Amino acid sequence: IMKKTFAVISLILSIVSCSTSTEIISEVPNVSPSMYFPPIGSDIWETKTIQSVGWNASKVQPLLDFLTLKNSKSFIVLVDGKIVMEHYFNGHSAAQPRYWASAGKTLTAATFGIAEQEGLVQRSNTVSATLGTGWTSALLSKENLITNQHLLTMTSGLDDINGDCVTANCLTYTADAGNRWAYHNVYVKLQDVIARASGQSFISYFNGKLRDRIGMTGNWFISGNNVVFLSTARSAARFGLFILNSGKWENTQILNAAYIANATSTSQNLNQAYGYLWWLNGKTSYMLPSSQMQFSGTLIPSAPADMFMALGKNDQKIYVIPSKKMVVIRMGDSADGTNFALSTFDRELWSKISDIIN
Repeated sequence: IMKKTFAVISLILSIVSCSTSTEIISEVPNVSPSMYFPPIGSDIWETKTIQSVGWNASKVQPLLDFLTLKNSKSFIVLVDGKIVMEHYFNGHSAAQPRYWASAGKTLTAATFGIAEQEGLVQRSNTVSATLGTGWTSALLSKENLITNQHLLTMTSGLDDINGDCVTANCLTYTADAGNRWAYHNVYVKLQDVIARASGQSFISYFNGKLRDRIGMTGNWFISGNNVVFLSTARSAARFGLFILNSGKWENTQILNAAYIANATSTSQNLNQAYGYLWWLNGKTSYMLPSSQMQFSGTLIPSAPADMFMALGKNDQKIYVIPSKKMVVIRMGDSADGTNFALSTFDRELWSKISDIIN
C-alpha cells in the first residue's frame, strides 16, 4: 500500500466465544458436495470446459485480448473448485510467483481467525493487551481503545497520512477507535499480535496453520515497511477456494465458518463495503482508500452482488462469488498507470467476464 492521493472513481466471531460478543453471525453458505479440491503437493488440478458450464465461448477471446492489453500476467477461473480458464500472458508462466500486495491482507485476517479459534487471541482484546503499551504515539487512554477488531476493520482511528509507516511515531491519533474508517497499513500489527501470542514468528505460524494445510506455496518478504506475500496464481486460487468453502479444505475445517461469514460481511457502520480486510460488492455505499468521502452505489455493478474481494496494488485480484461457486484470480502489472486496491479495471474486467458467464 503506498500512500498517495488517488483519483476517486465512481467507480473476517471468533468461535462464538465465551465472551459476550454482540456481533451478528451472517448466514454461512453451504459447501457443495461436488466441490473439488486439488491434491496437496501435486500439480494435478481437474478442469471443466467452457461448454460444460454453459458459458458463451465466443466471448472468451475478447476477454483474453483485454487481459493481454491490460498488462496481465495470469488469469484463473474456478467453478466448483475445477479450473475452467487458466491463461498466462506477457512472458509470464504458471511457475512464476507474483506479489499479492494488499490482497495479502486477507491472509492475515484468516490467520488471525485461526489463532482466535485456538484461544491465542481475541478480536475484542486491545492490541496493547498483547503488544504492551506505547505501540502508537497516541495518549495511553486513546491507544487502549484500539482492539484487534479495529485493526481488522480499518477503524483504529489512527491517522493514515504516514502511509506504510507503522512505527510508533507514525501512528498518531486522529479519532477514537471505531469512529473513523481509513485504509491503513497499521493492520500489520495483527501479525505482531499473532507472533507474540503464539510464541513463534507470524510467518512460521501462517505456514503451519494455513499455507501448508491447503497446499499453497509462496513466502512473505520484507519490502520497506511492508511484509509482502508472493506466490503463483494457483496458490492464490487455492486460498480463494478455501474461503469459498467457508474455511474447509476437503473434510477438514481449518477455520471456523462463522468467522469467515463475518469476515466477508459488513464489519462496521462506516464503510458498508468492507469486512475483515476483504472488500464487499453489492452494498449501497462504499468508501475508498485515501479518502473520507462516502459514495453511493456498489463497488462493481457489473459483477455479482454477493462477490467479495482481496484487492492489491497494481490490480492483484482474488474475487470469490459464492452464488456461482466461483473464484477468479488476476495477477499482473497495473492495468492503467498506477492503481491501488480498486480501479476502473475491475468494472471493465467484470463486464467482459459477465458476457461469458451470463
